[in-house]
Amino acid sequence: MSSAPIVHRYTYRIVHPGGQIDPRIDPKLRRAATIAEERSNSRSRARCWQYVKEALVAAGAVDSYPRSAYAYEAGKELSTRFGFKKLPVRDPYSAPVGAVLVYGGRGHVEIRTKHGFVSDYHSNTACFFPLLAVYGKF
Repeated sequence: MSSAPIVHRYTYRIVHPGGQIDPRIDPKLRRAATIAEERSNSRSRARCWQYVKEALVAAGAVDSYPRSAYAYEAGKELSTRFGFKKLPVRDPYSAPVGAVLVYGGRGHVEIRTKHGFVSDYHSNTACFFPLLAVYGKF
């Protein structure tokens, strides 16, 4: 007769892949991701679009401060005024580093980083709102 170890607690950790660097994406967007990460908080301040706008301006990815007030309007303004293109990405985890992700629902905007996502706060997981589009600049 032999005994077997008893499992008291089993945890399955979901690990998402890190962000990939796409050489076609403007390096200023990667710089914007770094700036946003440096300025982010540990918790949301409900100012995601404001923080993303400030990071894009500080990195030089956009030439003037975007005028739209709401996060769900970000994609339209980035594509019409600043030359961003909608990327053929449907999974936020496969977005390249520096890409701007726009979500629906109540609206949210974040930038993809090497280890996760950042707006007014940093997170290892993507937002749970439905993804509207992913934007990048070439």
